[in-house]
Amino acid sequence: MIFNRHIFLSSIKSLTIALMIVGLVPLQINAQPPEKKTRPRIVITADPELDDNNSLIRFLLYSSDVEVEGLIYASSQFHWKGDGKGTKWYVPGREYSRFGLDTCPCPSWRWAKNERFIHDAVDAYAKVYPNLKIHEPNYPSPELLRSKIRYGNIEFDGDISKNSPGSELIRSLVLDEKPGPLFIAAWGGHSTIARALRSIQEQYEFTTEWEVIKKKISRKVILLPSGDQDDTYAKYIKPNWPDIEYRQFREGPNYGYGAQLRAKPEDSIYLTSSWMKENVSGRGPLGSIYRVWGDGKQMVKGDVMDYFGFSGYTNEQLRSMGYRVWMPVQEKGSWIGEGDNPTFMNMPGNGLRAFEKSSYGGWGGRGISNEEFNPFSFPAGDTSQQAMISALNSANSQANRITNAYPNFFPAAQRDFAARMKWSVTPKYANANHEPVVTIQGPLSILAAPGATIRLNGNISDPDGDKVTVKWWQFHVGTYPDTVTITNGNTNQAKVLIPKDALAGQTIHMILEATDNGSPPLTRYQRVIITISR
Repeated sequence: MIFNRHIFLSSIKSLTIALMIVGLVPLQINAQPPEKKTRPRIVITADPELDDNNSLIRFLLYSSDVEVEGLIYASSQFHWKGDGKGTKWYVPGREYSRFGLDTCPCPSWRWAKNERFIHDAVDAYAKVYPNLKIHEPNYPSPELLRSKIRYGNIEFDGDISKNSPGSELIRSLVLDEKPGPLFIAAWGGHSTIARALRSIQEQYEFTTEWEVIKKKISRKVILLPSGDQDDTYAKYIKPNWPDIEYRQFREGPNYGYGAQLRAKPEDSIYLTSSWMKENVSGRGPLGSIYRVWGDGKQMVKGDVMDYFGFSGYTNEQLRSMGYRVWMPVQEKGSWIGEGDNPTFMNMPGNGLRAFEKSSYGGWGGRGISNEEFNPFSFPAGDTSQQAMISALNSANSQANRITNAYPNFFPAAQRDFAARMKWSVTPKYANANHEPVVTIQGPLSILAAPGATIRLNGNISDPDGDKVTVKWWQFHVGTYPDTVTITNGNTNQAKVLIPKDALAGQTIHMILEATDNGSPPLTRYQRVIITISR
């Protein structure tokens, strides 16, 4: 008999413990029953960079938590296909004009013939789909995912002069009447997204419908960029659609290239070759296409920028072979990177509700304004290898500043990824670990007066019968700047003293965290947002 955790959830509803507010009537703002979590709609646009490939594998393992609306091939300054007619292309300051390459104008750049890395990832997903469904019924079918694949504006870097199947799909999603936001992730350049928006502008700008349509789209669309990799955000989207939200992230886990170079001791184990082999690269069809150091692969044969598949060579030897070594060689089998993870790692239904607002923060980090951060800025006029490595380190440092105030989510995120990889090769529910169930009956957003005592009661259970440790903590992303007093913080029932100096309208974010002792240990949360009343 297959264990169904949705039936399990229903069976424990009578055991939930009420959230109680001493002396106040709570105001429900966005409370939802945990078994009816919102599934955010998301479009992925990606170029064939090897860390996009890796991010895509992780994304597919979290496709149970989102509504996948598009999987679209994109171009960027780092990858573009060309038109197949020999037309040469050149944009000053691009990758191909740095590192002493001087190879363009050229008919294409770092794009494999018959490129299909998205198709390959979905094909691998199809092989493990029967196993995944046993552990989580909400995984979408491979047929559904295949129906979402399109080729976007891939011919030339930053070209938005004509429509593509990818831009047409985005256009239709942007204009549809489905409720809620539409998240569009740009793992490469924005040109396919920009073309979709431009086609709408061209059709409606001089009509009486334009202002209504523009406002609707600006409220609906949320862009999730990995930087502005082809300048089309800066040159077209921002000037013409200034009210579209543009979420970039900082402070969260460092999923990027070179993460091991600055990893904390508690994080570094999850980047080693032994951990990667056991939990990721050695796990079935999805693991077989996941890129690690020294795996013997290249995304494009002869690509002088992709030396990551080679093993047994020093940095100097690789340079003598003609490769542009912009990151030092690492241990064979170890982590290379999943630099696009921050765009979607706030989407999983882990209870942090991080996708609801940019400032909430979660496994993908916390939002910053686009003016604060550009991960693809390089030193002008300096094309030395050391300058490029310094620029990479600076970009990763900007993108992933871990402060004492922001929790270290990386171990929990990596263990969760490992568990889902194990699901993909495990045909019996009982032979893998599953996350704890964390519930709070009552509103997840409440009002409280300064000086009040709030009692927060949660219920914790585990579908595998594992022992679960519990703690309540304050996530310092609310607008109340100081620390609150928590008593009984390591039990289901905690008390929070609202400081007397808290001002009306300020917010305090409280997190109930539960971690089981399974293999690997898995963590889930519930976030309660307290708004200070008058």
